[in-house]
Amino acid sequence: MTVSSSLQRNGVVIDQTFAEAFPMKATRILITAHNMAWARHAAVSATGFATSVIACGCEAGIEREIAPHESPDGRPGVSVLMFSISGKELAKQLERRVGQCVLTCPTTAVFAGLPKGAGSDVAALGKNLRFFGDGWQISKMIDGVRYWRVPVMDGEFVAQEDTPVVKAVGGGNLLLLARDTDAALAAAEAAVAAMKRLPNVVMPFPGGVVRSGSKVGSRYANLNASTNDAFCPSLVGLVAHSELASGASTQEIGCVMEIVIDGLTEADVGAAMRVGMEAAIAIGPAGGLQRISAGNYGGKLGPFHFHLHKLLSAAGDAA
Repeated sequence: MTVSSSLQRNGVVIDQTFAEAFPMKATRILITAHNMAWARHAAVSATGFATSVIACGCEAGIEREIAPHESPDGRPGVSVLMFSISGKELAKQLERRVGQCVLTCPTTAVFAGLPKGAGSDVAALGKNLRFFGDGWQISKMIDGVRYWRVPVMDGEFVAQEDTPVVKAVGGGNLLLLARDTDAALAAAEAAVAAMKRLPNVVMPFPGGVVRSGSKVGSRYANLNASTNDAFCPSLVGLVAHSELASGASTQEIGCVMEIVIDGLTEADVGAAMRVGMEAAIAIGPAGGLQRISAGNYGGKLGPFHFHLHKLLSAAGDAA
């Protein structure tokens, strides 16, 4: 990874590097409820502990809120995107999370958020959860789609039988290098807010931001990922190579924050990275942001390479 002074925007240095992302499988579900508060309770619970496939099994997040006129049953709801390395793991995570976090939540229902036939495979929603009805569950076909009605103590839980699974992209990322914690958080928050306005993407870490960026491998044999020491301010002068060492930038870097982006397509991830960079760049050195970089592993991790300079150049061309 190298720093290039040839590209600066609003005084912020944009590294000559790329974010490396990898193929995933994904689905979208729509959770509706009696009101938005209960739909969001279910969605927040269902997307908990879903930051990284390294240890969580899936990566998930709330995409947006759904108005009653947009939802399948005319009630307010929340759109959730869920990603995993394989369709099999995605189906397992989806069934557990819907069963434990949506079925259990007062007044909710769950529907597929992707059109029928969107992917070559499907994952179960109500297909298996119907058995909770202990024989009292009933099905109904509407326009060729099967729904299950499961009796529960507040009435009934309605669930579409399954949801399409599509190919997706995970691991797009930005590294925001700033003067101090306040500046890094301000830049990261602005970037995440801009990304959230786009469809088809989620930032799965808490608040969309991760401070424990990782590299592949570790000196400990039982770990497949460990701290990204090249970007740790406390390790400058101690590690063989630091991206924050004297001469790597014009001013001292005291804090680095990362944003990880998962999207339904390569174009979705690229668009999110671009608007995120633009929002952070607007803060500029006056707000403490010095550089923007990205994490990659020399192209060995995944086939999707998001070059920062190209993304910003494309934005300029479009303008």
